[in-house]
Amino acid sequence: MVILISLGGIFEFYDLFFTGYVAPGMVQAGLFKPESLGFFAALAPISVAGFGTFVFATFAGLWIGALVFGFVADRLGRRFIFTWSLIWYVICTAIMAFQHSGLAINLWRFAAGIGIGVELVTIDSYISELIPSGERGRAYAVNQFITFCAVPVVAFLAFILKDTHPLGLEYWRVVILIGTLGAVAVWIIRRNVPESPRWLARQGRLDEAERIVADIERRVAAEKGTALPAPQPVSAEMEGRGSIAEIFGPLYRKRTLILSIFNMAQVIGFYGFAAWVPTLLIHRGVHVTASLGYAFVIAIANPFGPLLGTFFADKLERKTQICGGLLIMGIVIALFSQASEPAVLIVLGVVFTLAANVMSYAYHGYQAELFPTRIRARAVGFVYSWSRIAAAFAGLAIGVLLHNYGVPGVATFIGASMVVGICMILLGPSTKGRSLESISH
Repeated sequence: MVILISLGGIFEFYDLFFTGYVAPGMVQAGLFKPESLGFFAALAPISVAGFGTFVFATFAGLWIGALVFGFVADRLGRRFIFTWSLIWYVICTAIMAFQHSGLAINLWRFAAGIGIGVELVTIDSYISELIPSGERGRAYAVNQFITFCAVPVVAFLAFILKDTHPLGLEYWRVVILIGTLGAVAVWIIRRNVPESPRWLARQGRLDEAERIVADIERRVAAEKGTALPAPQPVSAEMEGRGSIAEIFGPLYRKRTLILSIFNMAQVIGFYGFAAWVPTLLIHRGVHVTASLGYAFVIAIANPFGPLLGTFFADKLERKTQICGGLLIMGIVIALFSQASEPAVLIVLGVVFTLAANVMSYAYHGYQAELFPTRIRARAVGFVYSWSRIAAAFAGLAIGVLLHNYGVPGVATFIGASMVVGICMILLGPSTKGRSLESISH
């Protein structure tokens, strides 16, 4: 089930990360000249111009998807929204690939971003509710290992297709269209992944929930060849209104606040480095052509952070993994800002990427665990949405700092953000080995 859910996620990550790799072709096609951008040209006064409007449209869509539409998975079910949000952004992306103006591309990118934003929230909720407490950490690690495989794949496809015209189309259009193969995968996923039994129980559909759990138990017993132990008694989830207002109530207000601030802080390091690594390498004295090759080597490390995490994901407290990842990121970026040897820069870039992705799978699981089933998707959507809007403006801040203070200025910005993230997570509750019901109480 985790692999199938992750299969949906791999297309979502492909869609999310192709941005930097299709940029040269789209710019070369003249799509982001002021006369092609329509009303998006009005963003120029806040330093969002040219291809930057495409990035802005992406993160604006992600923000709206997570913030405004996160509730639909609580209302309509994990499986339903997981399926249709994937179809939504696949259709929008396919239409976008055939547009011939910056305005049209940005509008369809914004629409696709809404679907991706909803999908991210739903996957986190889905996995937390399907996997028992002793395996949840490893499930998130496996999920992110699979989804992050999309990063080197899209980098490789862009590299081999660059300056070619497959099927008579510009290469960047083909790179975008390859991601729409998710439309085929979605029906395979839908047939083999059940609805969340916890969500069904919240809707009073107990017979359906019981059938799904019984089927899972039957399959696990068959795999292990032994009878399963008797279920342990757990306290029922507390009743609540199940509205967005509940995440600001006395029980969950603190969690909502610390996770919102944490998400704004962590994304500065996570996307700040990933999106700017070729430029940062150039500023450390690496030739522009070589920097792209080095950046690709660093990108290959993306799936291996979560893969490494499968060995300790459920042995260490989730908070320890998150804070450890943030601490290593802060130290490594400081060393990176002072290094100049290419080999050292690559090693530091790989270590930063590994630490960032350990931190990533751990916090995706952690924030889904902190809220009850009735509001899980909308709460995760709300707190996670702040990373989307922060990423959009952090890119502008990094550009300004890089221009005025060089890589040390960027390193200071990222390092300070990592400290803020650590402080927030230390204020949160522990979740290792605990049932979702006990954590939500």
